[in-house]
Amino acid sequence: MASGGKSAGTAGGPGAVRRIQRDLIVLAASLAVFAGCAVVASDGRVGPAERAVFHAVNGLPGWLYRPMLAAQYLGVLAVPLVVAAFALVWRRWRLAAALVLVVPLKLVLERVAKQLVQRQRPGTTVPDAILRGVPHHGLSFTSGHAIITFAIAGLLVLVLPRRWGVVAFVLATCNGLARVFLGAHNPLDVVGGAAIGLGIAAVLDLMLDVARDRGAARPGRAPRRGRIALPERVSWGKS
Repeated sequence: MASGGKSAGTAGGPGAVRRIQRDLIVLAASLAVFAGCAVVASDGRVGPAERAVFHAVNGLPGWLYRPMLAAQYLGVLAVPLVVAAFALVWRRWRLAAALVLVVPLKLVLERVAKQLVQRQRPGTTVPDAILRGVPHHGLSFTSGHAIITFAIAGLLVLVLPRRWGVVAFVLATCNGLARVFLGAHNPLDVVGGAAIGLGIAAVLDLMLDVARDRGAARPGRAPRRGRIALPERVSWGKS
C-alpha cells in the first residue's frame, strides 16, 4: 500500500507539482548557464581565466593519459543506448525510453549550439595546448561528450539511490575533465555541454515522469526484511 501511494503521489497531486517545479528550475538554470557560456565564447577567443583553467587541466601529468582516455569514452553516442538496455533489464521503462531519446536530442542541440557559437578547438584557439590524439581544428562549442554524460547522470539521479546518483555525476565530471586534458575542448565547451545535458534530462522527466521508475519492481526482487507481502484483497468469512 505504501509503495502504491508513493507512485500515485508521483503521478499526480502535490508530488507531480514538486516534480514539475524541480524540472523547470533545472531547465531554467541550464539555459542560463548555457547562455552565459555562449556569450563569453561567442567572439571565438579563449579569455585569460578560461585559458588558465585549460592549462591547469591540460597540463596534468602524462601518466593520467590512459585513465583519461577511458573516461572520455563514457561520452560516446552508444553509451545512452547501452544504459537503456540495462534499464530495460531492470524494468525501468521510462528511464530506458528517456535514454534512447537522449541520442537524437544530443545530435540536434549540439548542431544548434555549434551554429550559434563557432569557436575552434584548443589546437587553434590555444597555441600552446597539449593535444593527445585529438583534432587540431573543428568547431568546439559545445562538447557533445558532456551533453551525453550529464544527460545520463541527470536521468539516473532521478531513479537510483542517492549514492549512485553521485557516482553518475562524478563520472560525468571525469569525462569533461578528460576532454580538456586531451586537448579536445576548452572548459566553457564542457560547461555549456553539461548545461545542455541537464536541460535534456529535465525536459525528458517533464515528458515521461522518469522519476516514477524509482519505485519500479525489479526482476526477482524479494520483499525487504521485516516486511510481509500480503494479497491485495482478503475475503473475511467467505469460503
